[in-house]
Amino acid sequence: MKEAIHPTWYPEARVVCACGNTWTTGATVEEIRTDICSACHPFYTGEQRIVDTEGQVDRFYKRLQQRNSIQREAEERVAARTSPDLPIAELELGKRYVNILAENGIEVVGDFIKKLDEGSEESLLEIPGIGRKVLADVKKMLRNRGYELPESQ
Repeated sequence: MKEAIHPTWYPEARVVCACGNTWTTGATVEEIRTDICSACHPFYTGEQRIVDTEGQVDRFYKRLQQRNSIQREAEERVAARTSPDLPIAELELGKRYVNILAENGIEVVGDFIKKLDEGSEESLLEIPGIGRKVLADVKKMLRNRGYELPESQ
């Protein structure tokens, strides 16, 4: 074994914490200074708490509120888009078909869906001027907007 290559061993080295706690241990230096120990660490003392450095918690809650308001607005837009009170004219059908449906008491989407629900497609096909193509176009437009239509019988 080579001589003088190993560091000096101090069997009674002192460890000093910033909180004032001290103890002895074996080490290669005479004194060890540390910022935190088991006497002052929050995990060991049971005093864990949120440390709000520079308002991070407040910023988080602010972002959370913004996200919630954005989600609420999106849900309201979808609800307005799929409202049964939406006029048939807003579906961008031809003016002729809008007038034919209006003459037969179907002025809003809710009326159209109710008519579909009551007597399937046949009650709508009985209206003069409304054929399968118009019916298919209206149903397609409603599905694209997010409406749930009754199944055809």
